[in-house]
Amino acid sequence: MEAMGVTAALGILLLLTAGGSTGDEAREAAAVRELLVRLLGPGPAAAFSVSVERSLAAESGLDTYRLSGGGAGARVQVLGSTGGRKLGPKPRPAPAPGYCGERDPPYRTGAPCTQSRDENGLYRYYQNVCTHSYSFLWWDWARWEQEIDWMALNGINLALAWSGQEAIWQRVYLALGLTQTEIDEYFTGPAFLAWGRMGNLHTWSGPLPPSWHLKQLYLQHRILDRMRSFGMIPVLPAFAGHVPKALTRVFPQVNVTQMGSWGHFNCSYSCSFLLAPEDPLFPLVGSLFLRELTKEFGTDHIYGADTFNEMQPPSSEPSYLAAATAAVYQAMISVDPDAVWLLQGWLFQHQPEFWGPAQVAAVLGAVPCGRLLVLDLFAESQPVYVRTASFQGQPFIWCMLHNFGGNHGLFGDLESVNRGPTTARRFPNSTMVGTGMAPEGIGQNEVVYALMTELGWRKDPVADLGAWVTSFAARRYGVSHGDAEAAWRLLLRSVYNCSGEECRGHNHSPLVRRPSLQMVTTVWYNRSDVFEAWRLLLAATPTLASSPTFRYDLVDVTRQAVQELVSLYYEEVRTAYLKKELVPLTRAGGILAYELLPALDQVLASDRHFLLGSWLEQARLAAVSETEAHFYEQNSRYQLTLWGPEGNILDYANKQLAGLVADYYAPRWRLFSETLVESLVQRVPFQQHQFDRNAFQLEQTFVLGTRRYPSQPEGDTVDLVKKLFLKYYPRAGSF
Repeated sequence: MEAMGVTAALGILLLLTAGGSTGDEAREAAAVRELLVRLLGPGPAAAFSVSVERSLAAESGLDTYRLSGGGAGARVQVLGSTGGRKLGPKPRPAPAPGYCGERDPPYRTGAPCTQSRDENGLYRYYQNVCTHSYSFLWWDWARWEQEIDWMALNGINLALAWSGQEAIWQRVYLALGLTQTEIDEYFTGPAFLAWGRMGNLHTWSGPLPPSWHLKQLYLQHRILDRMRSFGMIPVLPAFAGHVPKALTRVFPQVNVTQMGSWGHFNCSYSCSFLLAPEDPLFPLVGSLFLRELTKEFGTDHIYGADTFNEMQPPSSEPSYLAAATAAVYQAMISVDPDAVWLLQGWLFQHQPEFWGPAQVAAVLGAVPCGRLLVLDLFAESQPVYVRTASFQGQPFIWCMLHNFGGNHGLFGDLESVNRGPTTARRFPNSTMVGTGMAPEGIGQNEVVYALMTELGWRKDPVADLGAWVTSFAARRYGVSHGDAEAAWRLLLRSVYNCSGEECRGHNHSPLVRRPSLQMVTTVWYNRSDVFEAWRLLLAATPTLASSPTFRYDLVDVTRQAVQELVSLYYEEVRTAYLKKELVPLTRAGGILAYELLPALDQVLASDRHFLLGSWLEQARLAAVSETEAHFYEQNSRYQLTLWGPEGNILDYANKQLAGLVADYYAPRWRLFSETLVESLVQRVPFQQHQFDRNAFQLEQTFVLGTRRYPSQPEGDTVDLVKKLFLKYYPRAGSF
């Protein structure tokens, strides 16, 4: 909410809740009033008067809102046009050539009113399939309610709603003749369900307890009810073709293909079984699932399914790819004739060497035009619409992915995010129908998401990002402050100014990686900008320290500064080792492992957003027994670190949390420094493979550990940051 005023956000919200019948409007108006009370409290909420007038959008057909009044004690009048429901159950035809470039002017203003419309398309989409595992994993209803409120206030009208689907699949598999044991052996553990749902994994870190299914069904009903009350369109899952191996026991003649392994897992946990599109079981399984799903949850007629996510299809023949795609769609419309398929376009980006023009055309052409809605998932960095002629006429949503694995780390390409939607809308014969945010993990780099949500309502890019980020800082902290705003401008020109291959969205800092002598420490920006931003924020503490968002940012920028220092000390360690200089090696390694990382852990421990204990406590609270609590906690620990039993996707989901820094990252660095010292003393070469084996023992000890970590912050953020700053800031300029 820092990046958007309450009245503007309320106007956007009304756009979502304005469609449907009189009864729908009454229900949705009640939902808005309830949100205002949750957000502001009963007294301040009474200062707003909200109403709906469909004619507001009659001329342009675009979502529109007006804000007026509010002066001298008057109530703020908020008027909204139509919204989420106007997109309707019926599929819209693909936009005609030029559709996205020929739009009405974005704003009309006139005191005392302001007005805005959805200038970048019909849809404002949110979520990635992976977000459910990296961020939403342990959420209860209170946390979901908070998130849906945020979605509503930022105008989100299309979002995944994938909780509870394993309970539905369990019913289907039992009806098909599988045993409960076979089903339990198939599902992954809770922390890895996203990849089970996309066919990448099975079995790993499972099984799911019966209580999991019951709780997720309950959550899904509440999630759907609240999303629909705001006029959002929830996207439900559909059958993509992947089935348990046990299905071959029940149906020995079934035609299935065993796919290749994924993510450095062997076939014990990967190599899914894919039904042949021509097999009679394909429409049977697909229709059984969707019928049972919609009977339980209802439907809004948009469904997500990904058959070949990060998996190479068994054939590159266009006829096979078209048949496999058509089979998924046919199973949808056999149950819901109004079905629209939401497809993550990641497969085209992830394996461009496989997905040539003929292969892409086979998939896109296998679904009637307008019935396939494609997410151009990583468009801020590697847009696919450009090389597929705007997805060959199928409508698409320009998405910002930004974050992989839920990593901490200041990062982003604000310039590409700023200009990307407009460029896509003006692309020749563009079929862009909206904008979206599809991060693998949330809870970081809020400035990036604040800009992206605003761009869903702008026809043109922000003209001056420097001025915009200055204003963002003032809104975020509730007051203008020169030092804080200068700090944000430095961050804009440094960490938020990446380009090209640098913009892969994953934190490769040595801090969060298993150490080696080949680690990459180069960055696309001048580290001195980060250190100066750190100094400026600290200088602003006398004025801004009472702001929770400021204190969070102070921790986050301190964390980033320490991340930079780790790289610099690591360079000293490596240089000293290669030069066989024992004293400098011991000094730099000792500072890094025994001083700097423990100091960082203390700073992180002072803010509730950076606590390993909070993440693990959420996992334990989701359980109904101590056995379940231990199981869920171990799922969490695995995801943050080894990801698989052998470190299969090591440190992919790395995060900088108090407790994780002290008991996982720091021990590895101590082992690395001590191993290098021992190598020089004994005059034997450093053996990376032996170090990796020893490091794995440390990593596994952490994953299997049972130590409880604080779930409440400890220490004063400002005092801890000052101590760390005074010790290390003078050294930053000496590297």
